[in-house]
Amino acid sequence: MGTLESQGVRPESAGQLAKPILLLAAEHAQEPAFLEAALPLLMAAGGADSVTLRRAERGKWLVVASAGRKQEPPLEVLGEVLDREVPLADGAWAAAPLAPRSGSGEVLALHAAGAASGDRAAVVEELASLLAAGRAAVRQRDLSRRRIERLEKIIEISRQWNQTRQTEDLLHQIAEASTQLLAAERASIFLWDKANRTLVGRPALGVEDNELRLPDDVGVVGQVVQTGEARRVDRDEAQREVDRRVDRQLGFQTHNLLCVPLRSPRGELFGAFELLNKLGGDFTDDDQAALAELASHAAVALENTRQYEKLLKVQRHLTDQAAQRVRMIGECPVIESLRATVSRIADTDLAILILGENGTGKEVVAQLIHYLSHRRDQPLVAVNCAALTETLLESELFGHEKGAFTDAHESRPGKFELASGGTLFLDEIGDMSPGGQAKLLRVLEEKVVVRVGGSRPIHTDARVIASTNQNLAKMVRERRFREDLFFRLNVVTLELPPLRERGEDVLLLAEHFLEEFSVKARRKPPTLTAAARKRLVSHTWPGNIRELRNLMERLAYLTPGDKIEADDLSFILAPDPSSSAILALDQTLNDATRRFQSEYINRQIAAVRGSMTTAAERLGLHRSNLYRKMRQLGMNPGEEKADEQE
Repeated sequence: MGTLESQGVRPESAGQLAKPILLLAAEHAQEPAFLEAALPLLMAAGGADSVTLRRAERGKWLVVASAGRKQEPPLEVLGEVLDREVPLADGAWAAAPLAPRSGSGEVLALHAAGAASGDRAAVVEELASLLAAGRAAVRQRDLSRRRIERLEKIIEISRQWNQTRQTEDLLHQIAEASTQLLAAERASIFLWDKANRTLVGRPALGVEDNELRLPDDVGVVGQVVQTGEARRVDRDEAQREVDRRVDRQLGFQTHNLLCVPLRSPRGELFGAFELLNKLGGDFTDDDQAALAELASHAAVALENTRQYEKLLKVQRHLTDQAAQRVRMIGECPVIESLRATVSRIADTDLAILILGENGTGKEVVAQLIHYLSHRRDQPLVAVNCAALTETLLESELFGHEKGAFTDAHESRPGKFELASGGTLFLDEIGDMSPGGQAKLLRVLEEKVVVRVGGSRPIHTDARVIASTNQNLAKMVRERRFREDLFFRLNVVTLELPPLRERGEDVLLLAEHFLEEFSVKARRKPPTLTAAARKRLVSHTWPGNIRELRNLMERLAYLTPGDKIEADDLSFILAPDPSSSAILALDQTLNDATRRFQSEYINRQIAAVRGSMTTAAERLGLHRSNLYRKMRQLGMNPGEEKADEQE
């Protein structure tokens, strides 16, 4: 290969390489590949037989990249070029600093056998400048690519963080993700307890309870929370900047660290985010920018999680309060037995059917079952099936998509979705239309709903409790209620007695309601006189507990004195002939008499809490005659022998 002059290369012609070099920079994403492609081009343009890029590092010259014949440039020339930061030509070698005043410590050297010195130094200087520009473009593209990849990872990490609902789990996720992303050994979040002037660091490995407490004016973290500015400590600064007492407490040695402030979405500084010991060097500006980005996402996730935990705490408090208010009041045998059954089945996922007249407390029993179950912290959603048409019922239960019908201006989840994880109470199930029954059965069997106007199946995990005041078995026989749905709902049946059959439970309930409403009326609860109590027990209560509750509310607000007399009840509890089944005119005298006798015997038994001996005495009968009378009336007297053990 000839000299530069023989090749016709002039200093100003080196500029013609700018476009090819930049094209190579655009084609290659990695620096080594770019240098491998660019150096032969420089060698040809410089009329050289060898080209090498060297970097001074710790007293040695390392080969970054080379092309052409393997030859060693004079070290004294490389050293002088680096020291003076000027191009030099010495014999067959010409060298120039790759990026003067950058501190890179790199020199580009070309060897051209038999070449005259001429302007070779200037040519090499321009070639070095072109190579530096091309490599800078590659590095910038690589940096942008890595930043984009890092940002994508940060976005994915933050998405996972925002799905975490417990602070402790979130803190561990933040520490793990940040150490992996930024190649560090450890990470900690320090939350600032301003009231106690303390920094609480978590997770803190090697510390009891995994929690490190420090004064808020100590160490690098203290500086960050006090100033609100990020701090970076390199290896040569660690000895004087790092608080070694913390290292000894943690059983750890800090070589370098990076710490940035944590600010809430409102800008309030509430802690710091710290990384320890960068793997393979010190933390960089890019690391600091990435940690600041992570910190902003971590702050939002922490804020959301802490708010969620506060809401959850409030919800649990409200749930506890609601559960305390839901009680099955009564001491009659039927209620005692019902209470025991509820306790056994509450914490299962069995479907339950509650039967009873209107006002007997079916919804209260459903609430009690919910609050005694493992679903108590999840929603209890009630639906009155009798109040909804078939079309509206489907939308209410299963939800609808936007545009599914004329007034569907937005998508809305149905009650099954809202109750998922909790309990769905279907009141007055006997009034559901045949079409609604078929759709309900499918959901109960498949545990999947599809919104009206939609096609996407949505899994639901709602426990179903149904209630009715109708005789579903009779409705099944009359083909007014689906048999398969009846069996699906009738896994466990609870039958609530009417209030007229609960004897002195009426008084317990009355006193409970009086106390409840007297608190709201801001007065001392009035007491019931003996005559008033007798009047309450003797009333037939066609409206059951609901009627009694409304009566006690009225008395709590309107009774002027501290006692309730029988006369105070005479107008309110005046008998209503039309409401009495015994006096209905569509039955024979014999049927009316049998009905009266049956109900009267039941009320006497309930009044004495199931004691057949006492009930017989009150009826003026011997106990054996009472059993015989009950059998004649078609009643179930139970086992006579069992009663003898009273």
